[in-house]
Amino acid sequence: MTAPVLVFGFGNPSRGDDALGPEFVRRLEARFPNELARGELEVLTDYQLQVEHALDLRDRQRVYFVDAGAVGTAVELRPVEAAKDASFTTHLLSPQALLHTFEQVEQRAAPRAWLLTIPGEDFELGAPMSASAARHLEEALALFTG
Repeated sequence: MTAPVLVFGFGNPSRGDDALGPEFVRRLEARFPNELARGELEVLTDYQLQVEHALDLRDRQRVYFVDAGAVGTAVELRPVEAAKDASFTTHLLSPQALLHTFEQVEQRAAPRAWLLTIPGEDFELGAPMSASAARHLEEALALFTG
C-alpha cells in the first residue's frame, strides 16, 4: 500500500546547508514513527529530483518537497503546480517539472504538492550546517507539524 502523504527532502548532506531537506526528513521520521509504520506517511531523500522520481508520486494525495534555499530569510511553504520548465530535459528537475513529468507518464493529474524552502547560507563541500540554517530547520518543522 502506498502512503497517501509523501515528504521528499532533497539536497546534498556533504554540502553544509544543502543538507536541510534530508535533515528535515530525518527529523520527521523521529517525530512520526507511528504514522510511518501505519503507512499514513512516507519519506524519501535524494541528492536531487530526477525523472525516475515521478513514479514515487503514484497514488499519493499530497506531496511535500523540502529543499534548502539560498535566497531569502524566511521559511516558505507554497503550493506547486505541474509546469514544463528548463529543467524538464536535464537530470536535475524542479518540483514543477517532476509533477509535469508525472502527468505526461501517467496521463492524469499530479497529486497536490507544496514546496517547503528552508533558507541556508553555507553550501560549501564539507561544511557543517550553519547556525542560522539550524534555526530555520526548527522553524520549518514547527510550521509543517503545526
